[in-house]
Amino acid sequence: MRILGLLTGFILIAAILWDTFETVILPRRVTRRVKLTSLFYSTSWKPSYFFAATIRDPRQREKVLSIFGPLSLFVLLGIWATVSIFGYALIFWGSYSQLAVNNEPVSFWIDLYLSGVTFFTLGYGDVLPINAIGRFIAVVETANGFGLLAVVISYLPVLYQSFSKREASISLLDARAGSPSSAVELLRRHRSDEKFERLEELLSEWERWSAELLESHLSYPVLCYFRSQHDNQSWLRAITTVLDTCALVMVGLKDGPAWQARMTFAMTRHAVVDIAQVLKSKPSAISSCPNRLDKTQFDRVRVLLANNGMEFESEGVEARLNQLREMYEPYVYALSELLLMPLPPWILPEDAIDNWKTSAWGRIQ
Repeated sequence: MRILGLLTGFILIAAILWDTFETVILPRRVTRRVKLTSLFYSTSWKPSYFFAATIRDPRQREKVLSIFGPLSLFVLLGIWATVSIFGYALIFWGSYSQLAVNNEPVSFWIDLYLSGVTFFTLGYGDVLPINAIGRFIAVVETANGFGLLAVVISYLPVLYQSFSKREASISLLDARAGSPSSAVELLRRHRSDEKFERLEELLSEWERWSAELLESHLSYPVLCYFRSQHDNQSWLRAITTVLDTCALVMVGLKDGPAWQARMTFAMTRHAVVDIAQVLKSKPSAISSCPNRLDKTQFDRVRVLLANNGMEFESEGVEARLNQLREMYEPYVYALSELLLMPLPPWILPEDAIDNWKTSAWGRIQ
């Protein structure tokens, strides 16, 4: 039994050390061999998902879901510490380490207590290892405890820095594409003097934003669960709006920045596909996805663009647009269902108000 406990302890410690290393130190891979962190998030997200799905009010639902991301970080770190302490306790117990205990019989619970105070470097001194192997294990566990503390110190600031950078760009999209953001509104607001210089600059910025999103959210998938400050904004809505806009430009929008749209579309779709793979969100068949842009809505899009001086240069626009949509909509639909993040409309609703025009005291007239 003690040999089995010793082997189990080594396996637990090795698994936690590798998972911590892979999550924090070497995170930039789409696929991972050890998936303890991924298993934790996929398992813990389900209760939050089903509970939030019962809430009808979108604002209340967002408040509930906004807690999951930050709270899960502390729970994950607690799991790493707890499993490590239990693993070292098994090693203490399985290695027959001799302990000096005051007026109390030695048992596994004493080993567990010693492991806990050693891991957190409390140093009460009421339980002491008195042989060489016990002292060696205590030194190694103390180093492990300090290492986990260093991981926490380095891990959290990096996460919140990436989150803040992401949200700054999403907030900038408010005045550029409406609230919620939409591709038609973004095109309309960037049409000036019959040129698209501003739009080309914006798409170039969002090409880089998509690359940064890909890097940060592959490295730290927990960022996918972090919600935006406003309930009508999200990283998924923003990235889908950019894809919609690029698709409209690519199908032949007259004088549109087609080359930049292709570059941004490629980078943004790459980000969506890889994030869906990391979250194990299998894309739905396009036939089973709700149609965000049917024939009637497409005709409205065409009319709205024409009213703002934007026309398509060739025929067959709708068919080409549908081909482009099939390249990314199955993935954004799957992510939308998984994360309970609604997708943006193609056309801004008539009653929509930009977030910058509102406040807790009412709307700006």
